[in-house]
Amino acid sequence: MTELTLFQKIIRREIPAEILMETKDTIVIKDIHPQAPVHVLIIPKKLIQRTSEAQEEDALLLGKLLLTAKAFAEKEELSNGYRLVINNGRMAGETIPHLHIHLFAGRPMSWPPC
Repeated sequence: MTELTLFQKIIRREIPAEILMETKDTIVIKDIHPQAPVHVLIIPKKLIQRTSEAQEEDALLLGKLLLTAKAFAEKEELSNGYRLVINNGRMAGETIPHLHIHLFAGRPMSWPPC
């Protein structure tokens, strides 16, 4: 049996997390090491390890992740803007092999982001 990811354990409520929003397909939690005043993670309930491993059949779910980000931003009134980030692989900063989107807001963002 394959070890569950941290996010799978959170989705199953085996590990506590501050859940801010949930849909049938996604969950939004506070990041435990925030990099901005608002820093949340938008996670699909289905395990897709990273964007490079997503399949054509995942297209609808990938779209739902972006719509969940939009819904969260509207709920939190983030009308001044927000940034979405997806890490793919260790060199990009991926630490958990379960696709997720970081949503940052509440401070000015710079470019380039690194």
